[in-house]
Amino acid sequence: MSTRTVTVTRTTRETSIHLSLDVDGAGKTTLKTGIGFLDHLLDTLGRHARFDLKLTCEGDLQVDDHHTAEDCALALGEALDRALGERRGVNRFGWALAPLDEALARAVVDLSGRPFSDVALGLQREVIGGLACENVGHFLRSLATAGRMTLHVDVLKGENDHHRAEAAFKATALALGQAVGLSGFADVPSTKGTLGAASRE
Repeated sequence: MSTRTVTVTRTTRETSIHLSLDVDGAGKTTLKTGIGFLDHLLDTLGRHARFDLKLTCEGDLQVDDHHTAEDCALALGEALDRALGERRGVNRFGWALAPLDEALARAVVDLSGRPFSDVALGLQREVIGGLACENVGHFLRSLATAGRMTLHVDVLKGENDHHRAEAAFKATALALGQAVGLSGFADVPSTKGTLGAASRE
């Protein structure tokens, strides 16, 4: 299998992003989004999925954090999609439970080629570390869209919103790491023979 390393540059009037991703990495990250908690969540994702991830973003934070969070997710999803190519030889499915103290989160991933997400984090605060809580879930949904994957994430319990959000990203990371892992087979794991946008099984 060819190397699964990708570089993505995404530039709009709202953000300028440069990202490099090695799916078969060691969990090393270098992150600078301008939002402390988003950096923390991305570090959690890269570290526990064992992705090497470098991401810098200059966003219109004078407006708010939405464009930065969304576009970073879209860039990462695009990078994952490109790195996986035909998705030949991958496990395809991944699932995980991840705790953080009193919080417990569950994530299930299908590298289906079809964007779908169901994310229920139950966050109560408005903001954590400069990141609006509504954008934590929005990041995961945007990641699923650009990554052409099915993603279910829910936080089963927890009192601390920081813990709930971080547990959700840990579970997502573990599930993603499992799904992109190599199965030892050379085929595309689908009855259709493809994991493109039109596949259904």
